[in-house]
Amino acid sequence: MQIQVLMLLVLGHIITDTTGGALPALLPLLKQTHALNYAEAGALVMAMNLTSSVIQPLFGYLTDRWNLRWLVPAGVAVSGLGFSLIGVAPGYLTIMGAVVFCGLGVASFHPESFKAVLSSSAERKVVGVSWFMVGGNLGMALGPILVTAYCAWLGLRGVLLFAIPGVITAGLILSYWRRLQKRAEGSSPRQAEIPTLQPMRGRLKPLGILIGAIVLRSWVSIGVTTFVPFYFVSVLGGDPLQVGSLLTAFLAAGVGGTILGAPVAERVGPKRFFVLSVVLAAPLMIWLLNVSGIWLYVAMAVLGAILLSSWSTVMVMGQQLMPDRAGMVSGLLVGFALGTGGIGAAVMGLVADRFGVTMVLYIITALPILSALVACFVPSSHPSDAAMVKA
Repeated sequence: MQIQVLMLLVLGHIITDTTGGALPALLPLLKQTHALNYAEAGALVMAMNLTSSVIQPLFGYLTDRWNLRWLVPAGVAVSGLGFSLIGVAPGYLTIMGAVVFCGLGVASFHPESFKAVLSSSAERKVVGVSWFMVGGNLGMALGPILVTAYCAWLGLRGVLLFAIPGVITAGLILSYWRRLQKRAEGSSPRQAEIPTLQPMRGRLKPLGILIGAIVLRSWVSIGVTTFVPFYFVSVLGGDPLQVGSLLTAFLAAGVGGTILGAPVAERVGPKRFFVLSVVLAAPLMIWLLNVSGIWLYVAMAVLGAILLSSWSTVMVMGQQLMPDRAGMVSGLLVGFALGTGGIGAAVMGLVADRFGVTMVLYIITALPILSALVACFVPSSHPSDAAMVKA
């Protein structure tokens, strides 16, 4: 494994994904400042994710054919700059525009980065992707802490500070650009060994099934990060400025779950690990809805560790289905699946306006079981996964 290249990509992932973690934590303050309803708040999450879903597979398609490594630093910078504009947006439409601009940066960063991670991880792709996902989870966990601290210090304008780490990290990546290029070229297979693009026919159905399972799983994670903060404030009477710590418990535990889950997934198979992890999320959601105080933080942490540990496994499952189209597959799985998961946030916002936030969280409780059932039909080349299918 090329550790230095991998760590540079992990750093970029940390900074890029802070915006994804910060947005849900910022929603209660935006709702209060701009008099938004739940549907409008959910639509902001949908816009962030849909931007990635519409554009990211296109970036993946292009990176499978041309050298577009410059998208890595560009994506980091644009995501930070876009999110920072929320702090000075005068109204809902301009907030939406800033969110979309941020989403474009996120979309441009991921496909090329996932390709680089897969190529730099040699035979230990699950571990390499897991460490990359750890960076994303860590960024998501830092996002609520940062946005809460910035807003407590400077008010909503404190969100402008998100531009600084994005620009600095982009500059750091560019400063090592030549070294990264040489390492990537030195580790690339000879042209004769590069896989030829194979026809999509026969592989679209299993990929579609995998995306369906991921979408349902995304509805769970996005639903938790979007509506548990509202549940904490409106139902349990919590302080809006404590929402960041609650989300951090969920997202930071996901970092540990991803690290510990990678070797387990290598042993039992990515598919089996994914199914087990999402099935366990259902009883954990029930537990979460029946506790308060410190136990709510504990429940969020355990749920985050179990649910978020499955991300690296689905990336490997996608790569196994289409090893010749790694960029496009990563764009579809991360962008499209998360983006359509964002639609769920908007739909759940409408439900919350009509029936309350608690009803939304009860609906979310059933989704992990559906995700696991769909995932059972995804073909896998891992011996343990094949044994599970036969059983």
